[in-house]
Amino acid sequence: MTDQGSPARLTSVCVFIGSRFGASPCYLETARALGAALARRGIALVYGGAQCGLMGALADSVLAGGGRVVGVMPRGLVDQEIAHRGLSELIVTEDMHSRKARMAGLADAFLALPGGYGTLEELFEVVTWGKLGLHRKPVGLLDSGGFWAGLLAFLAHTRAEGFIPESGMSVLPCESDPERILDLLAAAGGLAV
Repeated sequence: MTDQGSPARLTSVCVFIGSRFGASPCYLETARALGAALARRGIALVYGGAQCGLMGALADSVLAGGGRVVGVMPRGLVDQEIAHRGLSELIVTEDMHSRKARMAGLADAFLALPGGYGTLEELFEVVTWGKLGLHRKPVGLLDSGGFWAGLLAFLAHTRAEGFIPESGMSVLPCESDPERILDLLAAAGGLAV
């Protein structure tokens, strides 16, 4: 990952999101609302390429609004038949590492919605890449039903314990409104790490 650029205009967003629906119906509502907002704004979705869970619902929402969806998936997962077959484009990679690098290279910004281990791992990897100066792309959290409250509290604890600098706390803006978080990502001039 060596992209130093910061986008002049938000044309694509890489979204990290769960492959399950989760316990609350608000997660699905938020995914669909984000998809509609991306399509309305002409912002392409870059995501993991699956048809299942919130991932599939988000992609379907963007496509239903006439938007562009680029899925990136390792060959092994495609072969397990979890790839969404109706995407604008499906890019097949050899492994998870090249998948994440490819997704990051295609996006102007990153956004995380509710998800599990994979979502958290992807989120923290792009935050870390930003901290190391490997990119200057904004990263945000789209909250749904208070999903990110525990993570934000843990990050505040980590800051209080001296492991994250004060400036590092602004790296992850968190909003519950898809339009608002897209506005923040579009206005961001890069990561303040």
